Parts: sequence; structure tokens; C-alpha cells
Amino acid sequence: MSEPQYLSRRDLRKPRIRPLRLLSLIAVVALVLGSLAFMNRVAVRGVYEQITGAEYSGEGSTLVNVIISRGDVGTDIARKLVEADVTKNYDITLRSIYSANPTFFPGTYKLPSQIPSTKAIEYLIDPKNKMTNRITIREGLRNSSVFELLSTSTGIPVDSFVEAAQDLKTFGIPKAAPSLEGYLFPATYEFDASYTAQGILKVLVERTKEQLVVDGVAKKDWHKVLTLASVIQREARQEQDFYKVSRVFLNRMKINMPLQSDATVSYGVNGNTFQTSAADRADPNLYNTYVHTGLPIGPISGVGALALDAALNPAEGNWLYFVSVNLKTGETVFSDTFAQHEEAVRVWIRWLKENPDWND
Repeated sequence: MSEPQYLSRRDLRKPRIRPLRLLSLIAVVALVLGSLAFMNRVAVRGVYEQITGAEYSGEGSTLVNVIISRGDVGTDIARKLVEADVTKNYDITLRSIYSANPTFFPGTYKLPSQIPSTKAIEYLIDPKNKMTNRITIREGLRNSSVFELLSTSTGIPVDSFVEAAQDLKTFGIPKAAPSLEGYLFPATYEFDASYTAQGILKVLVERTKEQLVVDGVAKKDWHKVLTLASVIQREARQEQDFYKVSRVFLNRMKINMPLQSDATVSYGVNGNTFQTSAADRADPNLYNTYVHTGLPIGPISGVGALALDAALNPAEGNWLYFVSVNLKTGETVFSDTFAQHEEAVRVWIRWLKENPDWND
């Protein structure tokens, strides 16, 4: 028979958690849960509001456009989101904006309708959802052509650009400028729906001013340099010839010889080719450099960086004449004397006869 087993008094005691330690543990857990609840209060409230129907839930439906304009604040954006039926409740949307404190940028954004306000904010701060109109304006275009391109890209009527361009004081260009011609810099731009016609033109004008500053042109010389550069832009065909054409015009002005640029004549009579008639060349308008010596009263086209550089840094030479003897390749002959020039003109005329369908 085995010996009976005895338990000591210590073994009979049940383990106990001290009251003070239990209270401390409860306090820590409560603090952690409270902190988590505080940090996620917007999400928690958002879930509650979706459950109760105060907020939209789900991934949304039809895509809509929301335009954020320059100067819009949280109240403006909340209102636009509700008006577009992207979010359901103005107060909840505004509270979500204030809580997230995001940075919004002007533009047109594509968002699904009927989504939670927190999701709407995520869409608005994601640049992938921003819609832009990309447009390339090439060198040598007249403003009328630029307005048409801008209108096609943005949907803003051409007349709106024409009207905006008439208020010259708005753009801060020299008083001598008869129009914005030559002051709309050719480049590639992106414009969203928040831009007006005037706002777009201001961007192009400011880009021209930036280029003039980069090139070191004094403000008092802006108009003269742009005017010369615009004539070079329209007359020169190959890159290396820009600098020679510049020298020809400067040589002529130095001896008070008319520039005799057919490009200026064509502009003055609203023509669209480089071939002008005797009547065109006799027209007394102030762009006609056959009738008037010196530069025309203003630029005749948009001016690129190359033409500007050529106007400021002409090639060295004694040329007084030039003519493009092959309009297809742009081959141009530069001459010191009129006799040399006459021979080059005969080559040009022969090319025209051989290419009767050429339209330039």
C-alpha cells in the first residue's frame, strides 16, 4: 500500500492578481484602445456614416469632371464635390478635407460619382486623375493660327482669344506693340479647364518675356528685337541661314536700305504665301518693308529661341541680298552685290517653272 500524498499549505493557495496590477493593466489597455480610436476616428466615423447612409459607400459609378480653380479653398472644393454628386454631404466632405489637410492643385479631375469623401480626396490629390490639354505651337505661326490651335485643344471659342488679345495693357508688353503678334512664345503647353482665354495668353506672353530675359535683352529693346526676330523667323529656312539672314537685314538698316522682305508684305496685306504681287509691294501699310525703310511696326509671327538668338548674334558678312533657290530643300543663296543676286533669282525662277504645283 502506497504512502498517502500530502500538499503543503503553500501548494493549496490559488494564484491571484493583485488589484493594483490589474487596474494598471486595464488602464494601459484602455489607453491603447483610446489612442487607436482617436487616431482612426475619421475612418471609424466614416464607416459609421456609410452604414447610416450619411455618406456614399462603395467604389462609385459614372465618371464625372471636377474643376479646381486657382484660389479654391476647402469650402469651395467640398461644395463642388457635392454638386457633382461625387460625395453626398457637404459637412462631412468638408470635415474630411480639414482632417486630411491635403494640398490641392488647380485643374480638371476625373472622379467616379457617389463615393466616400475620403476616397474623393484621394482622387483629387493623385496627379494621374488630372486632365490636361496638351498643345504644341510651332515657330512662325501668326496669332490667328495660334488662336485656332488653342481653341481646338481647349474648347474655348476663337472669338474669346481674339477678344482677350485686344486688352494689351493686361499683358504688360511694350506700348509700341500694335498687337500680341510675336509675343506668344512657340512651345509645348498643357492647359486644364481652369484656364480662361486670357489666362492662356498670359502664359504664352510670360514665356516670351522669360526668353528675352534669358537672352539678356533689355526691356526697352524687347519690341525691336522681337520684330527683327519675327522677320528672320519667316524668311530663314535652314538653321545656319538664320544668322546670315539677320546679318543681311542689319546691313541694310545700317545703310538705310529697305529690307524688302516679302514676308512683311504678305503679312501687311493679310496674304498667306511668300510670293507677292506688285500691288502688294506697293501697298502703303506700315508692315510693308518695300515702301518703308527699317523694321515693320511690329512682329509678323511667333518667334522661337533660334530666331531670337540670330537677331542678337548675327553672322559676320557683307551680304545685302538672299533668295531661296529651292523652296523644297530651303537652299538659300546670299549675295554681296545686286548682280550676284540677279543670277540667284534666275535660279529661283527656273526652279518655280520646274515645280509649278509648289505652294509656299
